[in-house]
Amino acid sequence: MNSYAYRFENILTYQEQKRDESEATYKRAVETFEKDATELYHLLKKKEDTVAEQQEKLMTGLTIEQMHYYIHYIDQLEREIEHVQKKVVESRARMEWFEEKLLEDTIEVKKYEKMKEKDRQHYEKELEQLEMIRLDELSTQSFSRKESEW
Repeated sequence: MNSYAYRFENILTYQEQKRDESEATYKRAVETFEKDATELYHLLKKKEDTVAEQQEKLMTGLTIEQMHYYIHYIDQLEREIEHVQKKVVESRARMEWFEEKLLEDTIEVKKYEKMKEKDRQHYEKELEQLEMIRLDELSTQSFSRKESEW
């Protein structure tokens, strides 16, 4: 008797590969987002520390040159922060898009797995029915032989 073979096995395998690729891409997108968000955090922290240092030095006295330095440095940090904030927004959107794609691919794999399970159950049920028919035939043959012996 033939062993069970799922007729859509190739499609299921393809869908699983597609899901695995989506998962890897999603993980890379998450890493990129985390890297960008961490960079933004460090820049914001650096700006906060610089502003606090500037305020402290204002109390003790600053030269005009030092004042210009702080103004220029903080201005530069703000431009950098603005740039990195845009990167964070873009990487978050990209990460969310890949997350949605991964979800879609996972659902597709689940559909084929469910179909495979139902197909397998149908196959096993058919095997049971065939076995019952075979046993009935054997039983009938056995009964016929015994009856002819009487």
